[in-house]
Amino acid sequence: MYQVIARKYRPQTFDEVVGQEHVKQTLRNAIDQRRIAHGYIFSGPRGTGKTTTARILAMALNCEDGPKSTPDPKSPVCSEIAAGASLDVVEIDAASNRRIDDIRELRESVRFRPVRDRYKVFIIDEAHQITGDAFNALLKTLEEPPEWTVFVLCTTEPQAIPATIVSRCQSFAFRAVAQAAVLEHLRRICRSEGVEAEEDALVAMALAGDGSIRDSLSTLDQAIAAFGNRLETAGVRDLLGSIPAELTERILASIRDSDAAAMLAIADEALLQGRHPQHFCGELTRQFRNLLVMKVAGSDSKLVAAGEGEREAAERWLGEFSNEDLTRYVQILLALYQDLQQAMQQRFRLEVGLLKLVYAGRLRPIEQVLSGLPSGPVQRADRSAPPPAPEPSRPSSSRPKRDAPSPPPTPQPSAPTGAPATSAAPAAAPSPAAEVPAPARETKPPARGDSPGAKAPSTAAGAAETPPKDDLKQRLLAEVKEVDDYLFGALEACRLERDGRAVTVYVEPQWLPMVELQSALLEAALMGLVGGKPNVRLVGGSGGPTPKVQAEKTGSRASGSSKAEDVSERAQSDPAFLEFKKRMGGRVTKVMDLKGRTQ
Repeated sequence: MYQVIARKYRPQTFDEVVGQEHVKQTLRNAIDQRRIAHGYIFSGPRGTGKTTTARILAMALNCEDGPKSTPDPKSPVCSEIAAGASLDVVEIDAASNRRIDDIRELRESVRFRPVRDRYKVFIIDEAHQITGDAFNALLKTLEEPPEWTVFVLCTTEPQAIPATIVSRCQSFAFRAVAQAAVLEHLRRICRSEGVEAEEDALVAMALAGDGSIRDSLSTLDQAIAAFGNRLETAGVRDLLGSIPAELTERILASIRDSDAAAMLAIADEALLQGRHPQHFCGELTRQFRNLLVMKVAGSDSKLVAAGEGEREAAERWLGEFSNEDLTRYVQILLALYQDLQQAMQQRFRLEVGLLKLVYAGRLRPIEQVLSGLPSGPVQRADRSAPPPAPEPSRPSSSRPKRDAPSPPPTPQPSAPTGAPATSAAPAAAPSPAAEVPAPARETKPPARGDSPGAKAPSTAAGAAETPPKDDLKQRLLAEVKEVDDYLFGALEACRLERDGRAVTVYVEPQWLPMVELQSALLEAALMGLVGGKPNVRLVGGSGGPTPKVQAEKTGSRASGSSKAEDVSERAQSDPAFLEFKKRMGGRVTKVMDLKGRTQ
């Protein structure tokens, strides 16, 4: 009868166990020094040698001239133990013998001496399956067993073992076997079996095992059954469901070229080939991780989990992506892999995740955005000087326009003698032509403190002609529209009343949170319209004060609050900040002064 490779090449001595040097050395020393414990816990991932090491420990304790750390696997005692035929080495599957009645039978068996051997060894596999009551029943026996009894509990979930059991045993944590050790073990078995295998094919099988010797050997057995004594990389990778090199090249090209349609076609092709979405995503994550490691640590790094052929193919793409790009791609794929675990529409989630890879490549680094901003120190305005008086036809604003700061107006020639003076009516919104004063304008600006509705000088005919009342709301909307679209929409539904520099804003209830949040921006926009720092008061749509009424600003603010307002006004008036906000979008919620702070 055929015997699978994992059983045929099962280690029979400590030296044959792949990896786990810390476990083997400790057990050898304990046996040689006769410091043999009555209870051991072997924990770790599947297929790393827990049960095999427990059997070798039983051989070392019961061999003819033992105990010794180098038992002879060909001796009758060791042969019986390896075959599972020894009466004094009892292997129990805790998955099917987990009840308290099963543990009672074990306790009765412990009372009797070994039939022939030196020690009676109980190997309990999958020990975490034992119930809590059964563990309690085993507790006293495990703490003070007879001198001829040794317990070995093997488990893949050590956290499920009660602390009372762990405290009575010596614990050994088995580790996942390194890829290099698995590869060497596969090569040795292939030579023994007369199998010719390409190096990348062995790498694919080692990666499929994920640190488990048994899983890798099972994959090798399956590959030999499928392809015979000649194992090629393409066939083995297809058998394991790995992404072909050609498909990987197309995926990378789609990301580089920002070709979303090609990426969707790749996803459709992969699913039509029967590939599982989550497995496909996991393989893609591994390949992007290899690209990132090669980009950071070099193409010849031992950290790259790939064969020589896959490594050389990946090396050609290192110049196409930056470290930040590859890090972003790996994060997207990791989130996609986790999302696919519980997703109902896996095809839809996979397509969206792959499209994120394409669109993530279009993002510009923040350094590139900042490099185009205006440079130079920010000029702080002299707050002690009186603010400039607004022009009657074009209100001045202390906030620069969003696009770029306006250049200072150049001196204009005076109008010819005898030309009639005209009174400029206020515009609904400033036009580009209004940025430069008209040459013939000689209208005297209103005095500081006068309302915008003050009367203009008489015309040349001498008639007392009164211009229409200035519309503060329209001028405010014109200022805000260029800076913040959200506040502009909120102010469109508001009503404004002005008394000098005191401005009352009647806000609709649905817009109130937005206006309160942008109160600093509202004040900055009104500053140039009212001829100084405004006193803004927000009132709900019903006419009554809201819970968060904007308090009187002047005379009631503490010095620290005034300083914070000053910092906020200067920061939000900075041309570089306005240009950055225009490019990136969004809005300001808080401004902090970092001057004088230490990390």
